[in-house]
Amino acid sequence: MARTALITGGTRGIGAAIATGLATAGYRVGVTYQGNDDAAAAFRQETGIATFKWDVGDFEACRAGVQQVTETLGPVEILVNNAGITRDATLHRMDPEQWNAVIQTNLTSVFNMVRVTIEGMRERGFGRIVQIASINGQKGQIGQANYAAAKAGLLGFTRSVAQENARKGITVNAIAPGYIATDMVSAVPEDVLDKIVAQIPVGRLGHAEEIAQAVRYLVSDEAAFTTGTTLTVNGGQYMT
Repeated sequence: MARTALITGGTRGIGAAIATGLATAGYRVGVTYQGNDDAAAAFRQETGIATFKWDVGDFEACRAGVQQVTETLGPVEILVNNAGITRDATLHRMDPEQWNAVIQTNLTSVFNMVRVTIEGMRERGFGRIVQIASINGQKGQIGQANYAAAKAGLLGFTRSVAQENARKGITVNAIAPGYIATDMVSAVPEDVLDKIVAQIPVGRLGHAEEIAQAVRYLVSDEAAFTTGTTLTVNGGQYMT
């Protein structure tokens, strides 16, 4: 029987590529979103993938949402934590709201989602958890102290939870994408984008499908011996 995969923030960009890639590979797939009903409806109509609306930064909403997913698709065996936002500002201009919004959505949400799915994974003796981190969580970035802190936090969270659950058949890994050709990156001014691309050894932006391929490996049975790792997919821009 096909396994159930849930992708947070899965109706656009990298999340949508992950969702469609896993659906094509034969998984039962659901995605979450928070605010854009039109984008979610268009995604659902185009792909046939189930969409669920809730705020992943809210623990009780996650508990109720995962229960709805379980009733609709089956127990969550694969979790991809992709949801994220930016609220960029240099630290001396950043206000608490900008800090808290990013930490809540990008980091606290991962605790919420893993916490409400991990017990079921442990009981079943199988689970695959993948966090979508960022190159900027590895190297930092001007104007993104909040974002970089949240994404760096994911890496420590990943290693700890991987150790706690390895003997239960659960792997926990992270992917740190570089600059990917999504709507968010495409909105960057052309002259700035040219400078970014000039720093990438392969000479181009990444494709969302390339991140999706990495996810497909990490959630597969063949990746059972891979846990607690961070897979960097950034065209050589930052090597670890």
